[in-house]
Amino acid sequence: MSLTINAKTYTADSYQKDSVGYTGPAHTLSVKDYVRLLRNAAKAVVGFSGVSRTDAKLTRTLTLTGALTTAHDAILDVSMSVPVGAASADIDAMLNDFGAFVASATFKTHVKNQTVAY
Repeated sequence: MSLTINAKTYTADSYQKDSVGYTGPAHTLSVKDYVRLLRNAAKAVVGFSGVSRTDAKLTRTLTLTGALTTAHDAILDVSMSVPVGAASADIDAMLNDFGAFVASATFKTHVKNQTVAY
C-alpha cells in the first residue's frame, strides 16, 4: 500500500496496532523521509461519547548551512481530536481552513521566524 503526498510516493514500511509508517523517495539508512499515520479510537465515558484522535507525522533529514552540524531532522506533526457525532462537513471545513493556513505566508513566517503575534 502506498501514500501520495505532493506527488511523492511513500511506501508502507512498518505496521503496528493503529499505526503505519511509510518510507519516502529520499529515505535511506542515513537520511529520513518518513511519514507515520496513527489513530486512537474514541472511548465513551458516562455522559460523553468520546473523541477519536488521529496523528500524521512527517520526518525528513535536512542538509544544514551555517550550523554546528551538517544535517538534522525536521519534523512536522499534525494531530486532530474529533468528538463522536461531528458532522463530516464540519470536519472538512476545519481541515480545509487549517490546510489553507499551513500553506499561507503567515504560517511560513510563523515557522521560519517563530513569529506568534500578527
